[in-house]
Amino acid sequence: MALNTNKELKQFYSIAEVSEMFSLPASLLRYWEKEFPTIHPRKSSNGQRLYTKEDIEEIRLVYDLVKGRNMKLAAARELITQNREGAKNSSDLLQRMLSVREQLIALKKELDGLN
Repeated sequence: MALNTNKELKQFYSIAEVSEMFSLPASLLRYWEKEFPTIHPRKSSNGQRLYTKEDIEEIRLVYDLVKGRNMKLAAARELITQNREGAKNSSDLLQRMLSVREQLIALKKELDGLN
């Protein structure tokens, strides 16, 4: 899941923006905050969640484990707790593979257009 490059210069992201980035309901993001203590957005004076890039990377890791690998929340939490670096490396690898896949699909479409 790639971040929207138009928003990469922002310091904080709203829950609506993060929800859109991952195509997840905001309620699921709030639930994950309770289940994964590493996801801890700041809150503004009016209570609005403000996610940093670090929070988004934590959400990406959880997303890859739970949605990408179909892990149960408890298993994902345990993996992050016991082997954080391994889980992150695995998540990074998955992201690179998905990127290569998207590039290959685009290349195939270009090649099909030449015929």
